[in-house]
Amino acid sequence: MADIKAAYLACPIRQVISRFGDKWSLLVLYTLNESDTGVMRFNELRRQMSDCSQKMLSQTLKNLEQNNLVHREVYPEVPPRVEYSLTPIGKSLMPSITALIAWAKEHFDDVVIHQIII
Repeated sequence: MADIKAAYLACPIRQVISRFGDKWSLLVLYTLNESDTGVMRFNELRRQMSDCSQKMLSQTLKNLEQNNLVHREVYPEVPPRVEYSLTPIGKSLMPSITALIAWAKEHFDDVVIHQIII
């Protein structure tokens, strides 16, 4: 049993994907990457992801920041201005996410429609 736990903890796929593998994290990363400037404020992200609650978006951004995928810049203004952007690590992840999106578009009917029919 200890060997299984050690193997699980040492598995890079499990450990890394668990940090950003949820749908909101992937959407935040994609949205930041697709923005014209690469920098977005919270409400801009929220408008782009209207089906994500304010609380969930806030939690997702904190998680992505803690995992060094998103940079949070706070400007000392009144009211405070906060901007989000991808870190170099986050940017390096984008070709893989883009490939996953292309795969999802290509196989949408095979995966989603097939499940609905069953």
